[in-house]
Amino acid sequence: MSTTQLPTDDGTADAAPPDEGTGGRARRKGAGRRRWIVTALVVALVGAGAGIVVTDPFGGAQQEDAAEDTTRTALARVTKGTLAARTQTNGTLGYAGSYKVVNKSDGTLTQLPRVGQVIRQGKVLYRVDGKPVVFLQGAYVPAYRKLSWNMEGIDVQQLNSALLALGYADEGDIDPDSDYYGWQTYYAVRELQDDVGLKVTGELELGQAVFLAAKEFRVTKVGAVSGTSAGPGAVVLEGSSTQRQVTVDLRASQQADVKAGDEVTISLPNGQSTPGVVSSVGKVATKSGESMTVQVLIKPSKPKATGQLDQAPVQVSIVSGSVEDVLSVPVNALLARAGGGYAVEVVDARGERRLVEVETGLFDDSAGRVQVTGKGLSAGQNVVVPGS
Repeated sequence: MSTTQLPTDDGTADAAPPDEGTGGRARRKGAGRRRWIVTALVVALVGAGAGIVVTDPFGGAQQEDAAEDTTRTALARVTKGTLAARTQTNGTLGYAGSYKVVNKSDGTLTQLPRVGQVIRQGKVLYRVDGKPVVFLQGAYVPAYRKLSWNMEGIDVQQLNSALLALGYADEGDIDPDSDYYGWQTYYAVRELQDDVGLKVTGELELGQAVFLAAKEFRVTKVGAVSGTSAGPGAVVLEGSSTQRQVTVDLRASQQADVKAGDEVTISLPNGQSTPGVVSSVGKVATKSGESMTVQVLIKPSKPKATGQLDQAPVQVSIVSGSVEDVLSVPVNALLARAGGGYAVEVVDARGERRLVEVETGLFDDSAGRVQVTGKGLSAGQNVVVPGS
């Protein structure tokens, strides 16, 4: 006997009930509705431009969503003392002066110095046909004529000055400012000629001496070869003085910040530092790469501490100004005010904070501090600075 399967109310055949453990069709419909609600909420928020984070509205215990300020800060002290304004720049350590020795004699070069040799005033620079050419200090004019009794001129004055410096006369014999070739000059020249091996005449022939603006001449280049002809006008030697010097090509925009007499600190290639003083600041700017620069010359206060390196790169810190007994804070403690000017955030012993309007003074870039004045500001207080 066959059994006929009757249709259910919804028109489907009767079947086994769904497994409750799998969630069945009813669970899947609920999940779809849940996704629809979340999607609709997100779309609505995006359309409204809401900048918030949406969490699962159907989830259990929600995570804390409080936004924490992750900016780190620290405290620094307001101090009282001396500040110095410094200009940091690169420099080149070497020797002062650049000189060329121009020959004025006819003949053959028979003796030349070597590179690096130092020749003092009153000594022989080189020889032509065996005759010495003497180095004399003189900053006015090069030798251009024979000098003899009863002559006058600036070249005679620098000869008189050199003879006094070498001890061939004293100021009771020759006035150092005198430009007259008198009998005292005549006798002093005879003594010089006798000492260096020249024919003793009391007259200084053209070619017998070279005037250079240095007390000592350091040979940096020999431009001739012994045994060749020494024609008048040829550059035989090049050199410098023995005075140590640092040369800085300073940006033209910083010229007003530096002046002669400013103290400096020179950081040497060996890691040590030594003091110095600005001796001159250039007035004419020249183009160096993409910027305009002026030349600043610096004299080391302790020349021996600089060693003997030539054309060595160094770091220079120029002190262009200083103030004493002033309050200062780290530069990064300054807060720019909306209406202009600056303030600092002071923290008292109870941890309470308040803004104090300040006026700034001298900036010490090397120390990273700035001079400040403000009502209620005093040494020992703590101010807020960015943390590390």
